[in-house]
Amino acid sequence: MGIRHVAPVGALLAANALLGVPAHADRGPIGGTELGRRGLVVPAQAAPPPKTAAKSYVIADAETGEVLAAKDPHGRYLPASTLKALTALTLIPKLDKTMKVRPSSRAVNEEGSAVGLVSKPIYTVDDLFRALMLVSGNDCAMALAEANGGLTKTLREMNAEARRLQAFDTVAKTPSGLDRPGQSSSAYDLALIARAGLANNDFQRYIRTKTGRFPAPKGYYEIGNHNKLLWRYRGMIGVKNGWTSKALGSFIGAARRNGHTIIVAIMRHDGFFWDDVAGLLDWGFAARGRVTPVGRLVDPLPRATAPPTAPPPAPLAQPAARPRPERDGGPPAGVYVLGAGLLGGAVWLVYGLRRRSRGGGVRGG
Repeated sequence: MGIRHVAPVGALLAANALLGVPAHADRGPIGGTELGRRGLVVPAQAAPPPKTAAKSYVIADAETGEVLAAKDPHGRYLPASTLKALTALTLIPKLDKTMKVRPSSRAVNEEGSAVGLVSKPIYTVDDLFRALMLVSGNDCAMALAEANGGLTKTLREMNAEARRLQAFDTVAKTPSGLDRPGQSSSAYDLALIARAGLANNDFQRYIRTKTGRFPAPKGYYEIGNHNKLLWRYRGMIGVKNGWTSKALGSFIGAARRNGHTIIVAIMRHDGFFWDDVAGLLDWGFAARGRVTPVGRLVDPLPRATAPPTAPPPAPLAQPAARPRPERDGGPPAGVYVLGAGLLGGAVWLVYGLRRRSRGGGVRGG
């Protein structure tokens, strides 16, 4: 009887990715067999969570990683601006918060929700991260990507970070979450990203901030967090909401009560989702420690063994969205100049939050 050699998990994942095989194919769905179901996954003998219009969700205990309940947790959908949580998680460790940035004309004119950047060296990286997470600035997402060495490099690093987290349903095609062919995530992956973000002090600082000052050519103006639950839900820590006409509503939220943190991630909600999220959080706090988990949020892979960034081959499985109107839901010691062609690229319209809608009403917010 010969000796059976078993390849390390990281090597298997890497080989599968190179072959175009889904990363979980050799050992079942990431997080547990039950999480491979497309419908509602609830602990035996437990009352189900409150009904929600979301097509997919995950309720998880942030400390233990236990998934308490879920609905189509690995279903791949358009993430909208919840993808900015991955952008922040990827770039916060890489960029000096005090570095000054002059946004390029491309960043200034990025479509969708924006904080209102101008091509002047008046912003720090810290300012850009704040506006990225508070007011969902697509212009800030592009400016941060360029400060990191460019869009291609940033997307490569975002996808590598997703693979390290074992968020294998996630494929980033933009740093902002604006809809692009092939871009996807899942409620399970969004919960993984949120859990990793909560372990980063700067990430937590940004998502907890309710209001803040943002630089203007003459002074500053106030910006406010789009996460309505920061004002309405006891113990809310924050994270990120998103909406586009194709993705519909998505949200990742984390709240802490009595020393415990619950994460809720929802995707493809056709309506006002804040009350639904509050109900799912309440259910999670009541259920934690009292029910048998249906799965778990897996731990990140060691950086040396994280697999390559080849995206999973499965297409997005989601219905076509009904048309809907837009709504909210350089040198080391000097200035870091992003790109060229700055002349004529900046037009200051107003002091305050600027919102643009282009491309048939699609918006990242």
